[in-house]
Amino acid sequence: MPEFATLAVEVEGPRARLTLTRPDRLNALSPNMLSELIQAGELLSGDRAIKVVTVRGAGRAFSAGFDLDAAAEGPVTERADLGRQMAVAIGQIPAVTIAAIHGHCVGGALVLAAACDLRIATPETRFAIPEIDFGIPLAWGGIPRLVRELGPALTKELVLTCRPFSAQEAQAARFLNRVVAEDELESEVEALAGVLAAKSGFLIRHTKQHVDALVEEAYSTGQAFRDAAITGAALQDEESRQAMGNYLQARRRSGGET
Repeated sequence: MPEFATLAVEVEGPRARLTLTRPDRLNALSPNMLSELIQAGELLSGDRAIKVVTVRGAGRAFSAGFDLDAAAEGPVTERADLGRQMAVAIGQIPAVTIAAIHGHCVGGALVLAAACDLRIATPETRFAIPEIDFGIPLAWGGIPRLVRELGPALTKELVLTCRPFSAQEAQAARFLNRVVAEDELESEVEALAGVLAAKSGFLIRHTKQHVDALVEEAYSTGQAFRDAAITGAALQDEESRQAMGNYLQARRRSGGET
């Protein structure tokens, strides 16, 4: 594996660990991190010896979502499409992917978690999808991915209201496989990874492909490339731009904490 600036990737036989390493920014998803996640996903996809990949965030959070301080970097449509490419790269890893979630899991971080196959979180995890309050749509292919996991009605409610929700609610909605105490998260994830790593790699890949094909047929992400254009259009909409200004002002008053 190459050296990454925003990630750590470790491979040991059939198991790999992918860690977001911007703890000082609550692992906010900058364009550079998204690009590195795409590269890491493609590299992990090329190693057929890997049966399970765990995805986690260093420090106090899984991820606080897209890095708002990087919002001015590059063309809007290019930035927006990086997230979609990231979710595709992680979702297409042939191995089973397990998201270990703690602290914040916000906006684009939910899309990253939804791109993983299995999800385990701590009771204190705070989930939120604040994009509409920020004046942009939930992009990155997030809508079909969340509809797959949460259903249409709850996806509409959470995306439109932008209200935070708990790990307990996420588990009740079947977004999470398990909720475990914070001091047990690492051991639970590693134990599950160990069980999977002992299985037939061929059957793991076949089963994942079978389930994913059925889900894609019902809730396709094939039109998610249009999200970038919709994001660009939202930034030209007066009401949406006012929402963005209000959101940024509120964020500055709160000291930048998501």
